[in-house]
Amino acid sequence: MQLHTHTWGEGDRVALLVHGIMADHRTWRRVGPALAERGYRVIAVDLRGHGASGRGPYSPALLADDLVETLPAGAELAIGHSLGGLTLSLAVDRLRPARAVYSDPAWHLAGPAEGFGPEVFAAFKSAPREQIAALNPRWEEADVDVELETLKVWDEGTALSLTALLGTDLLPAGPVVPSLVQLADPSFLVDGARAALLAERGFEVRTVAGAGHTVHRDDFDGFMASLEGWL
Repeated sequence: MQLHTHTWGEGDRVALLVHGIMADHRTWRRVGPALAERGYRVIAVDLRGHGASGRGPYSPALLADDLVETLPAGAELAIGHSLGGLTLSLAVDRLRPARAVYSDPAWHLAGPAEGFGPEVFAAFKSAPREQIAALNPRWEEADVDVELETLKVWDEGTALSLTALLGTDLLPAGPVVPSLVQLADPSFLVDGARAALLAERGFEVRTVAGAGHTVHRDDFDGFMASLEGWL
């Protein structure tokens, strides 16, 4: 599927941005311009089922195929957050960016025994402003606005499609290209043991102290600082 994209900047270098579940390219409202100021042409997708892109069927493999169909290979930088991190990891061998950043990637989807179910995400589609703000006290008001708008156009079937992956580890065997794993503090997707395993496998692992799961919205300055040496 050819995905809807949004571009910032006209630089000679290319950066790719892949959002997480429930979001779309608007989640990168500060990251895109910041990378453009650093000389990048920044291309952000709306994954299928999100934003202005087409709908269903859904699976991580299909999402990855969409990235390959839509985005240019050989970019200087690719960043994927949460589900976008999982999706990027499944496409990175074909996209072959010079560097990849996986921001709190969804490489372990907790099962029912760990208090998670796809229906939890699906029900969040109707979350009111007060709930979103309470769950994300460090977000700017503009980020709450964006979240409400993206939820309106999100197909919750994307969450329900992940049922078969619950409780499984999806950690890559190793980095296909030089790769940074950027973690929230704490991360509910990549715990300490998994972070250590990723480091053993050749990933660089950095934690943004005090940041929540959506690191780039919870602590934009910390997010950017943790990319030192990768931009």
